[in-house]
Amino acid sequence: MSNGGLSAVGALVVVAVVLVGLSLRHPDVPEYPPTPAERSGEVGTGPRILTVDASDPDRWRYVNLARSAVVEYPSDTEWDLAFRRFEARVNGGDGFPGVGGVLDLGTVPLDSVRLLPSEGYVGMTAVGRDTSQVLLGDWYSYSFTSHVLSARDRTLGVRTAKGQHAALRFLSYYCPGAQPGCVTVRYLFVQTSSDGAVP
Repeated sequence: MSNGGLSAVGALVVVAVVLVGLSLRHPDVPEYPPTPAERSGEVGTGPRILTVDASDPDRWRYVNLARSAVVEYPSDTEWDLAFRRFEARVNGGDGFPGVGGVLDLGTVPLDSVRLLPSEGYVGMTAVGRDTSQVLLGDWYSYSFTSHVLSARDRTLGVRTAKGQHAALRFLSYYCPGAQPGCVTVRYLFVQTSSDGAVP
């Protein structure tokens, strides 16, 4: 083998070692411990931070936003959002009993939202044998080099299963120790405006 061939192989080995080293590195991600289950009673308008341990790939975890709690065995309209790993659902739309839905508010800071539109929320949509919600299916970006899920810079308007309204941002997908599966959101309840304007 020529010197040029050896140099190319050597460079390839160095690149491979660097990539493996980067993939083994502890990712620097925001981490949150799971919120205790079944808080009782309503807890005010917020803002609130809620972390759901959704790490079990076979189990949906249901959230009641008014109580800022994971609900283990909810009734039809006792839950507003559900999480399983990085998947998210809202309790409204095709095949869901609530009136929930989501709309995109863009990159507006969460704390600046004072009013939400009263219309325009989109619930779950039947797609073949499954259901999806385009904004909830796109709440994160994924890095193929670091294998890290990062929350998009986006504020969502959420209509709950019972018709309350909240502004919500996804914060993280990581539990302590950079373990994946803990979905963290920050949200606050707000009033709706009749003209749909968001200040």
